[in-house]
Amino acid sequence: MGKTILIVDDEESICQSLGGILTDEGYEVMKAGSGEEALRLIEDEQPNLVLLDIWLPNMDGLEALKSIKSSYPQIQVVMMSGHGTIETAVKATKFGAFDFIEKPLSLEKVILVVNHALDFVRLEEENALLRQKVSHEYELTGNSSVILELKEMIDIVAPTNAWILIMGENGTGKELVARSLHHQSRRVQKPFIEVNCAAIPEDLIESELFGHERGSFTGATAKRRGKFEMGNEGTLFLDEVADMSLKAQAKVLRILQEKRFERVGGNRVIQTDVRVLAATNKDLEKEMDAGRFRQDLFYRLNVIPLWVPPLRDRKDDIPLLVNRFINDFSRKEGEAPKTVTDEVLSALMNHNWPGNVRELKNVVERLIIMTPGDVISKADMLVNLGRNENNGENESIPVGRGADSPALQEEASTDSFRLAKQDFERQYILRRLREFGGNITRTAEAMGLERSHLHKKIRGFGLDSKSDYEQ
Repeated sequence: MGKTILIVDDEESICQSLGGILTDEGYEVMKAGSGEEALRLIEDEQPNLVLLDIWLPNMDGLEALKSIKSSYPQIQVVMMSGHGTIETAVKATKFGAFDFIEKPLSLEKVILVVNHALDFVRLEEENALLRQKVSHEYELTGNSSVILELKEMIDIVAPTNAWILIMGENGTGKELVARSLHHQSRRVQKPFIEVNCAAIPEDLIESELFGHERGSFTGATAKRRGKFEMGNEGTLFLDEVADMSLKAQAKVLRILQEKRFERVGGNRVIQTDVRVLAATNKDLEKEMDAGRFRQDLFYRLNVIPLWVPPLRDRKDDIPLLVNRFINDFSRKEGEAPKTVTDEVLSALMNHNWPGNVRELKNVVERLIIMTPGDVISKADMLVNLGRNENNGENESIPVGRGADSPALQEEASTDSFRLAKQDFERQYILRRLREFGGNITRTAEAMGLERSHLHKKIRGFGLDSKSDYEQ
């Protein structure tokens, strides 16, 4: 459908001439002879652009402009006047007009302004779609009571500057909660900086957090900004905060208290204003009792605690999660979404999911990749994942390499689901490494992993030799 333009002018000749030119340009044109008639048409039709004369009977153009922008801020308005003054143009702009053109009208200028205004409309629509997409990406999926309670807490605390401690098992979605908090905060236009405290070597964490000056230590060939500096006025997410050394904890605590720091090897004091979100899968009370986590840092971070429930406590959300993972994967790969049978959903809902939502996502993606048809059935699960008695539960979830293989029978008696998951992860990493010709940095970026974390995975799966993945 083409763009619609409303011409508002009490001179019929102008409406006719403008309408003819714009129709020839491919636009759908409507006409109104007064401000009141224009508002009625806008209410019914909601055009993309309004060309509005300032001098109109009864309701003048500026009054009509204010009414349009008040009720329909997305509609762009270009003002027209045969008695234009700078003061009038300034008023029109102040009230929200996109542009101001003088009579007698230059048709070339009119077309140019109309095209610019409609380009702006298109960009606004694209931005709205992108914002909607981003909002969806950071939205928690589920309608269970525990998730609804968590969503309500996020809605309450996100607009504040309060520091928040996010707790939960591995794979429950703590990072998603942190990003949702940032997205709904007043700092949303500022950076969201993530620090995986578990992935940074102890001797480099100060440089990572605070930055360093050139020559401050071996290998520091250039000045580098740290995470606290990069996150200024934004949000700093300290993931797996309990894995920081006590020395690093002390330095972080000092920065959080004083809101200033110095780069490693530097003496210039740098001010910082960050909102801190921290996450951990450990029991910090026990970590403090064992002397591995500072009490004062705990009380500094734990202003508002949020608990992210494990998937076994919200199994009613599994169908919604499966549907989301299928749609997200299909959109990313540019393929039509697949569907799953009730048998498959039943099996998925009866599994305990020790790896939580992350484990479910991996299984769903594996089924999508390995199932040739449009419908994922129980047979596809048996072929692609094997089978497991699922600790005596009524339904079984398939795992492993093949339904009838001797290896599977042996695995089913131990921990076949874990082994199958590891096998899939190894094959997935191998495929992505081959895709990027063995380039670790590009592979890590494509997989959304820290480079050091991918290195650990590669070593753990015995993929150190480049001959494993270079073709």
